[in-house]
Amino acid sequence: MESNNFFNDTDMAALEPETKIGLLATINPQGQPHITLITSLQAGGPRQVIWGQFTQGQSKIHVKSNPRTAFLILTLDRKIRTGKALWKEEKKTGPEFEMYNEKPMFRYNAYFGIHTVHYMDLLEKQGPKGLPLARLGAAIAATRLTGKAGKAPRELGVLKPWSQSLFNRLDALKFISWIGEDGFPVIVPILQCMAPSDSRLVFSPLAYSSQLKTLEKGRDVAIFGLTMKMEDILVRGFFRGFFRKRGMSIGMIDINWVYNSMPPVSGQVYPVTELKPVTEF
Repeated sequence: MESNNFFNDTDMAALEPETKIGLLATINPQGQPHITLITSLQAGGPRQVIWGQFTQGQSKIHVKSNPRTAFLILTLDRKIRTGKALWKEEKKTGPEFEMYNEKPMFRYNAYFGIHTVHYMDLLEKQGPKGLPLARLGAAIAATRLTGKAGKAPRELGVLKPWSQSLFNRLDALKFISWIGEDGFPVIVPILQCMAPSDSRLVFSPLAYSSQLKTLEKGRDVAIFGLTMKMEDILVRGFFRGFFRKRGMSIGMIDINWVYNSMPPVSGQVYPVTELKPVTEF
């Protein structure tokens, strides 16, 4: 895939609409990957990435302690652009602030408008590149054929039925992230991923094989699942490696953390956190 360190005019025009899927991969204080849906991701200039904030989530905290990020943007023409960027600053006024709050999606937001704009320096951009539909079809078929053979030995109650069904939907989009050798997150589509049991995800490497084959055994990974209704779930776990099942290669991930990133209230789902009484109003 062609790589450079700037957005051209075609990129900037394609990334301007808010009707797209924008994902930002960040790194938490424990050095683990995190993925957030940010549809406001766009080019602020040839070498700048900007995004607007209207809710408080983990990624907005992560970028201030570790500015290394990766992004993936899927536009309506099914073209993907990925890249790396360094978080630089945030502002609560200015032309970008006004621009975001004039957009219909944010101007008439059901919760509230954009209150902060984040600025990042673009370091690397790849794409646009179309979805490899033939390879994805083969990978989905291979995952479904081998998936049950890769299920965990017992149910652990990690994924709730709704979350497990999301990962098993053919129309759901899924993306995986891990920390690369350069210290930046890596983010790759993994639409073929499925959940044969409530604590494990499996996937065939037939699609996006060159990227997925660089994923090392034992790495912490984050997987983000998303439907076209903007329902989503984020899980994290460790990569067990690739195994041969029914004559095919299959990757296995054991889930140990589940996070609801949907507004208005995001938070950890598993392990279950203790409920605390409200003492301040």
